[in-house]
Amino acid sequence: MAICSPSSESSSATSGRAWVIHALVAVAAVAVAAGAHAGLYFKWFRKGRSRVVGIIPARFSSSRFEGKPLVQILGKPMIQRTWERAKLASTLDHVVVATDDERIAECCRGFGADVIMTSESCKNGTERCNEALLKLAKNYDIVVNIQGDEPLIEPDIIDGIVRALQGAPDAVFSTAVTSLKHEDGLDPNRVKCVVDNRGYAIYFSRGLIPYNKSGKVNLQFPYLLHLGIQSFDSKFLRIYPQLPSTPLQLEEDLEQLKVLENGYKMKVIKVDHDAHGVDTPEDVEKIEALMRERNIA
Repeated sequence: MAICSPSSESSSATSGRAWVIHALVAVAAVAVAAGAHAGLYFKWFRKGRSRVVGIIPARFSSSRFEGKPLVQILGKPMIQRTWERAKLASTLDHVVVATDDERIAECCRGFGADVIMTSESCKNGTERCNEALLKLAKNYDIVVNIQGDEPLIEPDIIDGIVRALQGAPDAVFSTAVTSLKHEDGLDPNRVKCVVDNRGYAIYFSRGLIPYNKSGKVNLQFPYLLHLGIQSFDSKFLRIYPQLPSTPLQLEEDLEQLKVLENGYKMKVIKVDHDAHGVDTPEDVEKIEALMRERNIA
């Protein structure tokens, strides 16, 4: 049986301690390297979503309100008012109008807007934004789809959804909601939304959601109204037209459901905004009265 001398035991212990220290240093180095790599990744990711374009899709034909983008709102075409508001958003590097109608294009060029002509085959505003994105000379990381029938859209809301998407790397889409007026609870033109505890969309509907057993609007419940504005990661927007249409999307006629049903995540922000979209000719008088009340020229 071999017997270790005191000196050999000391040498062995010293060697063991050295090995442990070396291992700890190596693990620490790996951790630091991993952390640095993650930091660089997220820094790159944020940088990768830094270039933002706002696109206002506009079409002349409409079953409810033909020629809506060109309707006069206190002396200016509605599309011009929307464009002017969008230009005030600090996160947008560029704002363009995307249309398939030369009448709209001519009007927009007249007040100084850049116009991208798109095909008549676009099924919705999102597909029109995608086609316009592909025709732009510069590359952008985020595309904001700005509804042309929201002439009083707040620039802060545009900035808010852009920053929400920049801060949510697991989301490909962001949008905004506000408090729903209870008298609008059963109006199918007012799209409702429910979100989870982390601010991601669960569902959108033209019907009242959530729906209770009484079948009536609960005056104590904070229902959410979806605002039409939304932003997309540009890489996702390029594949959006190739995604299959989904049953819920078709039943509700809401394009954002196509995103959710295909398994993608959507970030939602809550804002304080009195929505004033123009859906019918009767809405024009309402919004003009509001603008006079607020002294908006």
